[in-house]
Order: sequence, then C-alpha cells, then structure tokens
Amino acid sequence: AKPMRSAVRNLALLVLAVAAFLAPSLAGGSNAVYSAAVLIAIFAVMAYGLDLVVSDLGEVSLAHTVFFAVGCYTTALLSTRAGLGGWATLAASIAMALLFAAFIGLVTLRLREFVFSLVTYAIAVVAATVAQNWAFLGGSDGLRGIPVLDLSLPGLPLKAGNDRELWPVAFGMLVVVLYLVDRFRRSRLGSAAVMTHLNTRLAIVSGIDPQQVRLRVFLASAPITATAGWLYAYQRAYVSADVLDAYFLILMLTAVVLVGRRLLFGPLIAVFLVQFQEKFLSLGGYADK
Repeated sequence: AKPMRSAVRNLALLVLAVAAFLAPSLAGGSNAVYSAAVLIAIFAVMAYGLDLVVSDLGEVSLAHTVFFAVGCYTTALLSTRAGLGGWATLAASIAMALLFAAFIGLVTLRLREFVFSLVTYAIAVVAATVAQNWAFLGGSDGLRGIPVLDLSLPGLPLKAGNDRELWPVAFGMLVVVLYLVDRFRRSRLGSAAVMTHLNTRLAIVSGIDPQQVRLRVFLASAPITATAGWLYAYQRAYVSADVLDAYFLILMLTAVVLVGRRLLFGPLIAVFLVQFQEKFLSLGGYADK
C-alpha cells in the first residue's frame, strides 16, 4: 500500500509540475504574465530559505534579506567586472552566502529568540547602510549593465535575455528548492531542528547539540535565499541597495506564515497570492503595501 501511495503522490506532483510550467502560456503568454511568473518563482525560493529557520528551527531571522542581497551583489560584481557566466556566479553566490551565514550564525545563534531577532534586524540595517554608501557596490546608483544570463554547456547554448526565456530557469530553480526542502524535512537534521524547537531539553537528552543544529540549519537556509538573489539580478539587469528594502523582509515573513508553517507549498501559494494581487488586481501602491 505504501509504494502505491508513493507512486500516486509522485504522479500527482508530476502532473501539477507540468500544469504549473505551462500555466503562463495558457494564461495568454504575455510579457506581463511571464514576468509575474518569474518573480513568483524567485520570491518563493527567497522565502523558502527563511521558512527553514522560522518553521523548522523556531527562530525568527530578520537578516535573510542580507543573503538575498549577497546573491544579487555577488552576481552583479562578478558578471560585470569579471565577465563570469551564470554557473560561476551561482556557485560564487552560494559560497558567499555560506560565509555570511557562518559569521552571522556564530555571532547570533547563542542569543535568546527575541534578542536574536533584534540583532539580525540590526545586521540587515547595517548591510543596507553599507550598500547605500559603499562605492565598490555602486552606492546609491547601484550596479548596472548585468549581461544576459548564460548557462550554456559544451555543445548546448542556453541564454535567457527576457522573462519568457528566464521562466524555465526560474521554474527549474523552484522545483529543485522544493525537492531540497522536502528532503530536509525528512532528514535527521530536519527532525533534530524540530525537536530543538519544540523541546530543547529533550533534544539534549537525546544527544542533539542545539547550537550545532541551529548553525547547520542556518547554513542550509542561506544558499536557498541567495540563489533567488542570483536570478533576480539577471532578471532586473541591475542591483542596488533596494534589494535590502523592508519590502522583501515583509514578503518573506508573510510567505512563511500566511498559509501555514511547515507546509511544503505554503510559501509558494502565499507569494502567488501577494504577487498576483500586486500585478493584476492592484489597488495602488500604498494599498498594496
């Protein structure tokens, strides 16, 4: 019975994935539709990084906009000044996110939950100030001229210069992240994170080191959010300090809690609702916010 249920589940997910991939073309295939679809995928991936920390670990990190910005700025700097392609900028974005997460995690994860949230928010504020004023990062003007995303492989040219061409990349990124989040929640680390969240004393008695678990989950979450920043930089073709704006933090937090925590498709559905309203049912800038 269990293999049968698993087969039915996998078939249903496959049908759902095909339908989701074809949805923009079935909805008219306009530039606006593809742009919205790409942004929904990017922002959902951005939110899934925070979802691991909030839903599984029980911590409220307000610094995940930093990881998103790390992905954006690393991509912008390496593509415009070093001429690196998409695969190299992706790898560098993930590596830089891990470095930042290790530093922030080692500094903050020993703090109590409330203080942890305050300190991570302070880190985000400092990062925004640095990005706004440091000439190396373009200052208030930002970094412009990011080239077209090039993911070409030997014998297989693959470039994406508009939202229609970016959609398969964004969709693939989203599918990979959904798979990784699902695997994480079925892993020993995922179980240890939940136990640490629900009953720290029981976790310690069971041989789990809460500090190590917190750091490992933090390290797992950062590259996910940074990957969203990587693709967002190519989608916009420029990066500025506004990637650290409170809008992205509020969107991430909303995505995590709106539908329900520890639901695999929760953040995706929440981002879809918010972005669909903004793009197609807009009530105006202030009302949308």
